[in-house]
Amino acid sequence: MTKGKGPLNGLRIVEISGLGPTPFAAMCLADFGAEVIRIARPGSGGADTHVLGLEVDVLDRGRDVVELDLKSEAGREAVRALIARADGLIEGMRPGVMERLGLGPEDFADHPALVYGRMTGWGQTGPLAKAAGHDINYLSLTGALHAMGGEAPAIPLNLLGDFGGGGIYLAFGMLAALWRARETGQGQVVDCAITDGVAHLMAMITGMVGQEAWEDRRQANLLDGAAPFYTVYACSCGGYMAVGAIEPQFWAALIDGLGLDPASLPDRADRTRWPELCAVLAARFAQESREHWAACFAGTDACATPVLSIAEAIAHPQNAERGAYVSLEGIAQPAPAPRLSATPGQARPQGHRISAAQALARWSA
Repeated sequence: MTKGKGPLNGLRIVEISGLGPTPFAAMCLADFGAEVIRIARPGSGGADTHVLGLEVDVLDRGRDVVELDLKSEAGREAVRALIARADGLIEGMRPGVMERLGLGPEDFADHPALVYGRMTGWGQTGPLAKAAGHDINYLSLTGALHAMGGEAPAIPLNLLGDFGGGGIYLAFGMLAALWRARETGQGQVVDCAITDGVAHLMAMITGMVGQEAWEDRRQANLLDGAAPFYTVYACSCGGYMAVGAIEPQFWAALIDGLGLDPASLPDRADRTRWPELCAVLAARFAQESREHWAACFAGTDACATPVLSIAEAIAHPQNAERGAYVSLEGIAQPAPAPRLSATPGQARPQGHRISAAQALARWSA
């Protein structure tokens, strides 16, 4: 894989192949120019391909793969040699696994500048540290899952845990530690737990709960679907419109577009009347199609937008104009984000399978 020309050009990362948040973090770093070499088991595909039945895993883009059996001494020696030439390592094993392989942080005392990134659900310590889990489990113990949904909690795909509280936090933590290592020559361990990340993402909501500005139950608050001005409404076609008209001026634009008389509506400042007001708006939205309402509110400040499918989102003019999606290997996938004006990220196809000797020769240059 040719080195990237992004802002992280020159940064070398060894990635021990893992699931979900680990390859996502590696993808983010590679998108912005880091040279990431992924270590995979011999004969394996992308980390998630065997679990999800994929032919191509977009999370594996932008880096070459070295197949090594880390249960063999030869494999461990090869990866040690690569790590010795790297700025950072990221791994997503359960606590203790890398240590048993002789590849834990303490095994690289001769590389004091190494930044060692560890991605787990529960973290390296605590009573659940070595327990299995998935995104939904991590959300359940942070209060996030409890706060979303209606009668039952709603599952936000695996966006909030794996990628929001996990992968992005790992990438951020790596960059923070790498910055310090370049200043001081001292690396450190980045202990990235999905539960920690999600708890951090919940900062505003948790702070509101602590000040009794948020009821600790679903659909009773400003941002959880209870408010008539921040929820979704079904249309006559079966589609939905998303409404986020929180501010009074946006609410006025929404009511005007709906053709409703503001004087006839319940007071939106009275929370006890929110169900009544929701019912009025729901009845109005149900009279027309999603396409009708999308056209009606396009270009206005009503904060009313159609709820699009993934295919529709890829084709939407706003996303198309910004190039929010690219096509690699015949698959539509998101472009690197955020946008940098001078050194933007670049989505690159999956690399090649190379030998450990080739990788070492490259990093010896």
